[in-house]
Amino acid sequence: MTPALEPLRRIAAYAVCADEIGRFLLVRASTRAGAPGVWSLPGGAVDHGEDPIHTVVRETAAETGLSVAVTGLCDVLADMRSLPHRGITIHTDRLLYTGAVRGGTLRDRIGQPTDLARWMTPAEAERLPLRPFTATVLGLPPGPVDLRPEEAPDFPSFYAIPGPDGLHRAQRFAAYAVATDPAGRLLLTQIAPTYPGAGQWHLPGGGTDYGEQPGPALLRELVEETGQHGRMVELLGVASHRDAASLGPEGYPIDWHGVRAFYRVVVDDPTPLTVVDVGGSTSAVRWFAPGELIDLPPSAFTEVTEEAIRAAGLR
Repeated sequence: MTPALEPLRRIAAYAVCADEIGRFLLVRASTRAGAPGVWSLPGGAVDHGEDPIHTVVRETAAETGLSVAVTGLCDVLADMRSLPHRGITIHTDRLLYTGAVRGGTLRDRIGQPTDLARWMTPAEAERLPLRPFTATVLGLPPGPVDLRPEEAPDFPSFYAIPGPDGLHRAQRFAAYAVATDPAGRLLLTQIAPTYPGAGQWHLPGGGTDYGEQPGPALLRELVEETGQHGRMVELLGVASHRDAASLGPEGYPIDWHGVRAFYRVVVDDPTPLTVVDVGGSTSAVRWFAPGELIDLPPSAFTEVTEEAIRAAGLR
């Protein structure tokens, strides 16, 4: 049944809000949703070009009546679920942010994708059907509320659709490594000609495959782009960048929205550098000593690279 379902992909962001007595803010899916009666964290799909933090604030207000301030980044997860009654299988990259309630009044909704909003302890929530990612955040075993395909369906790594303004638009989730060696050098790749940002230095990594978790994806890309094997250490942040007229090897402008998670990775035993994926978006790779990074102008790096190495305290 599931192999015939149309594969879709989306990026979503959620609020992890806890009160002073250990209750979490949860919302219930209504009969209009794909999994009626199932509870989850407040949040939803990231609109094209929207910063995920703004998604969290917007969706939490709409679903609960509460205004929240995003205070940090919890985790980044991915999952697949099949909805045979809709004829689709969905891969969702989920960004989980901690939030603090600033005001508002908790309220229910009628005729919307979610209908109830409640504060619950993990013990209370454990008795309810929970979305697996929500159960994980609450420290509970995930229940079998989602129908999952046995295998990930075929889905193109690059997928652009016509937008309302006539431009093709693409939204893509990617995972990148701030990879260092025991000497403190940073590993960077150079973008190949014909690709957006050609000649700039970039983090190893790239778009995740359908059904793939971000951690394994970036370690795979690290090997393909540099020949190095890394060890995941921590999630550093998420960057959201939009280029409304990106021009790449497709040969026509694309309204491009990239949402990129970046992680601290250690290469414990560096080997000779090599670009394994020849002919792709990487033309060169090298190690940079800390002093070399400081001497380079910001324009030498892509936006996400500059943001990530500053978050890691390397510039």
